[in-house]
Amino acid sequence: MSSIQPLPVGVGYGVVVGIGFFFAAVMCGISYIQNRYTRFSTKTSEEFNTASRSVKPGLIASGIVSAWTWAATLLQSSTVAYEYGVAGPFWYAAGATVQILMFSILACKVKQNAPRCHTYLEIIYTRYGVLTHWVFIFFALLTNVLVSSQLLLGGSAVVTSLTGMNVYAAIFLIPLGVCVYVVLGGLRATFLCDYSHTLILMVIILYFMFSAYATNSQIGSPSAMYQLLKEAALKRPVSGNQDGSYVTMKSNFALIFGVIQLCSGSGTVFLDQAYWQRAIASRPTTAVRAYILGGLAWYAIPFGFATTLGLAAVALTDSPTFPTYPNSMTQAQISAGLSAPFAATALLGTGGAVALLIVLFMAVTSCASAELIAVSSILTFDVFKTYVKPAATPEQLITVAHIMIGVWGLVMAIFACIWNVIGIDLGWLFLVMGLLIGGAVFPAAFAITWKGQTRAGALSGAVTGLCAGLIAWLVTAHQYYGSLSVSTTGMEYPTLAGNLAAIMTGLIVTVSVSLAKPEPFDWDTTRLINAPSLITTPSSGSFDQEENEKDNPNKNGDLPTVRDEEQEMREDALAVEEPRKLRRAFKVACIASFLLTFSMDFLIPIPMFLSHYIFSQGFFIAWVVITFCWVFCSTAISVILPIWETAGFFRDLYREIVRGEKGG
Repeated sequence: MSSIQPLPVGVGYGVVVGIGFFFAAVMCGISYIQNRYTRFSTKTSEEFNTASRSVKPGLIASGIVSAWTWAATLLQSSTVAYEYGVAGPFWYAAGATVQILMFSILACKVKQNAPRCHTYLEIIYTRYGVLTHWVFIFFALLTNVLVSSQLLLGGSAVVTSLTGMNVYAAIFLIPLGVCVYVVLGGLRATFLCDYSHTLILMVIILYFMFSAYATNSQIGSPSAMYQLLKEAALKRPVSGNQDGSYVTMKSNFALIFGVIQLCSGSGTVFLDQAYWQRAIASRPTTAVRAYILGGLAWYAIPFGFATTLGLAAVALTDSPTFPTYPNSMTQAQISAGLSAPFAATALLGTGGAVALLIVLFMAVTSCASAELIAVSSILTFDVFKTYVKPAATPEQLITVAHIMIGVWGLVMAIFACIWNVIGIDLGWLFLVMGLLIGGAVFPAAFAITWKGQTRAGALSGAVTGLCAGLIAWLVTAHQYYGSLSVSTTGMEYPTLAGNLAAIMTGLIVTVSVSLAKPEPFDWDTTRLINAPSLITTPSSGSFDQEENEKDNPNKNGDLPTVRDEEQEMREDALAVEEPRKLRRAFKVACIASFLLTFSMDFLIPIPMFLSHYIFSQGFFIAWVVITFCWVFCSTAISVILPIWETAGFFRDLYREIVRGEKGG
């Protein structure tokens, strides 16, 4: 790692601790206003864990962008741009957008078949029983461990590289402020902080893009970038690329990376409760729209960021401003994800380093908040409420949820330290992740979409998929490289074999076993998950009483009652009273997700790959212009749309505050 830190160590501590607790203070204020002036109280477990299932699509889309923007989104996408050229950002973005688009189908099915669930594991438990439930809890928590570890590994590596801050201090301090603001605000207020993170993220990405392609004296235009990339290809040709060029989609290893990204991304979306939680929190008829918009908006982040800083790292490697000059980056620095920080420093000096540090911290904290509340929901509802205390009160559930957030913040830091000590970096973990969790992808998806999947099919598919992935990974590494080590097991071919074996074995086994011995199943069983035991009609009189309790649930500082929880459940039931709308939304999800997936992963890249086309200067300029346009559209979806949607809410909130002050 470079011995030159562009920023003093105090800046590292200031960003990690200061910004973290700033957002904790903001969250405290948001929670107070929400509890005081709205009907949604963070002191109820329904609101804390599901945002009362009423969040609009713009804010859901912004939350998806924020939750899917890991440290790896910024660092690993820039790494593959540095290693493979323009094909790297494209395959990173295309390979990971597919899962969000496909998840729109699952989001719709959740609203159709299990509208009151808190976690997808509740569906597993209801359909398949205790043993299968525990197996999928294992896969869910393994997914969260891997994702959380990557956040802290990437974030701490960059903070240490830019400021000299102790890496273990960074690992433990980064989640501290996040834990505080998640405990204070729950899921809805976390959406609002996610929105602010996304706003800052988009502004800084545009700052880097305009600097690199318009104003910076070292590059300053797409044509200048093109010439620098051509020169770099002569000095450092890319293995597996057409003529060693950085400006071609004919990149063998980028294509391999894209397949790995498809497999690992499927696991980290379909098995991560954070994405299910956003589907659960959304309104039934707008969940599909939210995920499609979120997927399209997210695509622009790795594509735009890496096309800027990843390629800038290639172009400026021979510049005296580059931190490693006169040497190229070492393989350890590349795998640690340092191409983006080095490029930002080379482009903009201290200002670039500060901007990169802030944007990375925003990415780490927003995704960490999603992971914390996701794991808290699993441990609260699928472990504590299911096995420890089935009759737990809302107050007890909230207490457990708060405790579990703190516990997971400590666990994710401990795992990141373990990886760091034994020499596991961000790049290795990113490539290996899919083979560990891929076997459970299709069994988890089929649990809510295919009533023909049986208990034996789900269980055998997940377990055999894991075994097949591990065997294929290790055997391929030994066969190709003659030994098993961190270096050889992190190479492209072993991880590709492991990822494909895991996900395809899981699919084949679960379908085969389920069809071999079918079992009848009725979705009415899952529709009864968390159904209120007593349905009260408005004519009975008690409904009005519950409405009064709901209007001021925290009067005199008292915690809400069980009746508040049941009232929120009944509102969920009213939201799914029109199945015709959900069926129409399901058709839209299927058509949109399959068409967009086909376009992103086949129609656009494969012809360019097979033609061995090397970009001309004009084509590269058009490529950059399209990137700019996509980033602007992403900004409109994830930043402007939520403002438009929530304008009425804030207007009504202002009136409530004014009315309350006058009444006081």
